[in-house]
Amino acid sequence: MATIKVKQVRSKINAPKDQKRTLEALGLKKMNAVVEHEATPAIMGMVNKVKHLVEVEK
Repeated sequence: MATIKVKQVRSKINAPKDQKRTLEALGLKKMNAVVEHEATPAIMGMVNKVKHLVEVEK
């Protein structure tokens, strides 16, 4: 599997609770935080759910 970098670029303040939990599950706790994950279908689904709050690099 390929590795992706996920960076939080927008605040989660006005986001619904399920999107906040998704960001925490990805390991994103602060603005501009970057985490690396394997590009599994589960991770890609989580990234897709919060795509308006994050940037993805392959």
